[in-house]
Amino acid sequence: MKDRSIFIVGSAGEGIQTVGDVVARALLRSGVSVFTSKEYESRIRGGNSSYRIRASGPNAPRHDADVILALNSTAAAHYQDTASSNCLVLGELSPGGEGIRVPFQALAKEQFSSLLYANSIAAGCLGAVLGISQELLADTLCERFSRLTEEVLRLNVDALALGYKHVLPSLDASSTIVLDSSSSAHSFISVHDAIALAAVAAGCRFMAAYPMSPATGIMTTFAKDPELGVFVEQAEDEIAAINMSLAASAAGARAMTATSGGGFALMTEGISLAGMTETPLVVVVAQRPGPATGLPTRTAQEDLNFAIHGGHGEFPRAVLAPSDPKDAIDAIYRAFDWAERFQTPVLVLSDQFLADSHFSVMDISIPQTPVPSGLADPSESGAYQRYALTEDGISPRLALGQSEHLVRIDSDEHTEEGHITEDLEFVRPAMVEKRLEKMRRLKREIPPPDDYRTDDAETVLISWGSSRGAVVEAVDRLRGMGQRVGSLHFTTVWPLPQLSLPAEVKYWTIEGNATGQFARLLQAEGDIQLVGKIERYDGMPIDAASILAELAGDHSEVDA
Repeated sequence: MKDRSIFIVGSAGEGIQTVGDVVARALLRSGVSVFTSKEYESRIRGGNSSYRIRASGPNAPRHDADVILALNSTAAAHYQDTASSNCLVLGELSPGGEGIRVPFQALAKEQFSSLLYANSIAAGCLGAVLGISQELLADTLCERFSRLTEEVLRLNVDALALGYKHVLPSLDASSTIVLDSSSSAHSFISVHDAIALAAVAAGCRFMAAYPMSPATGIMTTFAKDPELGVFVEQAEDEIAAINMSLAASAAGARAMTATSGGGFALMTEGISLAGMTETPLVVVVAQRPGPATGLPTRTAQEDLNFAIHGGHGEFPRAVLAPSDPKDAIDAIYRAFDWAERFQTPVLVLSDQFLADSHFSVMDISIPQTPVPSGLADPSESGAYQRYALTEDGISPRLALGQSEHLVRIDSDEHTEEGHITEDLEFVRPAMVEKRLEKMRRLKREIPPPDDYRTDDAETVLISWGSSRGAVVEAVDRLRGMGQRVGSLHFTTVWPLPQLSLPAEVKYWTIEGNATGQFARLLQAEGDIQLVGKIERYDGMPIDAASILAELAGDHSEVDA
């Protein structure tokens, strides 16, 4: 059965997200698999925005619409170019506009004397078009607005019923959407929610951050639920945030921070400090298009190089880039484990697309035991050397105040005891080698990329981070056309695993930046010969249709 793409469009402040969330959750409760994403401008009111629901399809974006629900006529005109063939348009349409005209605002004002009920009327209309039962839709709405008074809740249910009944006479066989309702998915979660849950499971107890889109949701998830047990500090800036998090880690609390590109620019000195002091820290960098302020509410994969190289000096680090909630849980748990054991910063790359998308999943498995502590036994006797030279480069780490041992932590080059040193003959080279030995040990634990339908593949699409869903969909569609195509997806993007790939296969990279950052990394570190690169850098997420179009054109060139 064909999947369906539904756009709820309007201006910021009109309740687009409310309508979309109610309808999406009602579809999920009806047994329909649902994937949602948001596309919006950087403004509080006005402009053109959309909440996009993909029903009975893969967890990947579509940029064309089978149904457009317009909350105002300007938005209806703005998004008309996204309409697929036979697209059903309904809502606040201009006179003479094609579609089913439903005057949400006029109905709300006439029946309820308030425009506030227009989006509940709209939710009822869309629910009727999608074949959701009115009772289930009302139950979902009541759950969404459970904090409202009983009277206001009743009026919203009445408004929903009005919209549902108003549109029914205008529907016929060609305009009623039939969806596959056999999905057993019951969880509806974003990647950033999954990151927060996984961090708690890993034992995170402290987060300092400064609000910056699209990373803020992680901090607010912790802050609004004290039962999660994470102490949250909204710092005055990103410099303070990373230093607070480092201090918490040094004191024995498992800690993290989160930011976006501009904020990470301020954090890079702190990243270097973590490398020198060998302090565990997890940093989430939620990417958006730059440089500078760029496009705060759009998506990109532009900060890979920055994550790998940000911070002066040479020291070990790992960089992970999850693609969906399950992947995020695994990546965050692994990030805290590596940070703890290798006493080093670990970065996790997200982006606006992942932050603002919700995935329907059958099962979310959260680890039941925290990451084991990397702290040494404080009862051990003898002189304590925080930076003792060891075979594996990992020194005994005690938390500040954990015992009677004096713990010295210094950003200058230091001796094994933590004293500042200028010994260039022995100590400096030994400490550099000590830190880099941890990187060599870390490389042994890097998992291979996930392969999909590569056994007989003549062409392999290589992706990382948020593009996985679109790439997997593209592979399936190309296989349906008789082409032998597979994919390799990297969640750990630094350091790269040891790769041994067939030379006769044609390799393409797919990523959301203009310079092929991961392609260059693969060529430099993995000795892979690429035949092409597909790059998207307009602020929109990569989708399967654009991948197929690029492959059909076969015009991407690879730099020598």
